Amino acid sequence: MTSIPHDTPGEPDPLRALGLEQLRRRTSMKWRTYPEDVLPLWVAEMDVPLAGPVVRAVTDALTLGDTGYPAGTAYAEALAAFAAVRWKWDGLDVRRTAIVPDVMLGVVEMIKLVTGPGDPVIVNPPVYPPFFQFVTHMDRRVVEAPLGADLRIDLAALEEVFRQATTGSGRAAFLLCSPHNPTGTVHTAAELASVAARAERYGVRVVADEIHAPLVAPGVPFVPYLSVPGAGRGLSLMSASKGWNLAGLKAAVAVAGPEAAADLDRLPEEVGHGPSHIGVIAHTAALREGTGWLDALLAGLQANRTLLTGLLAEHLPAIRPQPAEATFLAWLDCRALGLGDDPAQVFLDRGRVALSSGLPFGTGGAGHVRLNLATSPEILTEGVRRMAAALMTHL
Repeated sequence: MTSIPHDTPGEPDPLRALGLEQLRRRTSMKWRTYPEDVLPLWVAEMDVPLAGPVVRAVTDALTLGDTGYPAGTAYAEALAAFAAVRWKWDGLDVRRTAIVPDVMLGVVEMIKLVTGPGDPVIVNPPVYPPFFQFVTHMDRRVVEAPLGADLRIDLAALEEVFRQATTGSGRAAFLLCSPHNPTGTVHTAAELASVAARAERYGVRVVADEIHAPLVAPGVPFVPYLSVPGAGRGLSLMSASKGWNLAGLKAAVAVAGPEAAADLDRLPEEVGHGPSHIGVIAHTAALREGTGWLDALLAGLQANRTLLTGLLAEHLPAIRPQPAEATFLAWLDCRALGLGDDPAQVFLDRGRVALSSGLPFGTGGAGHVRLNLATSPEILTEGVRRMAAALMTHL
């Protein structure tokens, strides 16, 4: 497997590179949804400059006028090389991949391949809200198998849902979020193997959203779903989008397990026309040459997790965060504050800080908020200060 060129060690923390004035010049969703007096710590955009290799690759393509339609397997090859080095997984076969517009549209296409209208799609709430929206809009039926009290997959409950979902029609899919959004839980190899065994037992097809895979905390191993025993009929969606802040440069890779290759072969040709060619170039450069930048980001995120824990202990001790093992998100249980089912609305109205409401995340979301850690320590500190001020105003 080809090795990945690494950036120069000791790159600066990208989370400390941009000030609030620079960030407010951005025109993306994070910075344009709310008025300027609101501090946005909600949607999954990072407050970082792009990695140098990504900027160079995109600039070179624009200079050359290389802005046509995507082609080739460079993105999948870069992902396979990254997986081999980063996750010690050499099972990503480029021949069993396809380029798709982005992870969620890829999820939709994978579910279409293995289920039909009206079939159940199982999710583990609290979970990324588009799981509910996209599944419902494609005429499938969402079935919940909530996480356990420890915010990990409740395997016994999942098995019972698998059993019920496949009684009668027999066809069902399990939409696995790995690492889990919003909790930041990283599923272990044993947990994933147990999921695979249960899926095989009941004939449930697993579709894994692994978009946050590059964003695991230092010392925490990420285990690709397709790498565990029994996952050969699984399908996975991966991307450099979250790891390198490339949401506006659309591209993702669908990966099939060995026994799902025939399913992926049925993917309509027009799906491959949806990704951005510039997006493919950017994601490929990130995976091949942006690992030094990623490591600096991961160190900054870990520092911000520690900072947040201290800030909450000082200013909002009733919120006890469960340390996330991955993502740049923090899932905060605010129920002890007495702010009702939607504390994010109180923090917005009274503190002028925007957080993601827990309600759209499904069962287990009421009384919670999701906070985006991918910002500077100064902005994070101000965000918690505003949350505390909102609480004082509410009392």
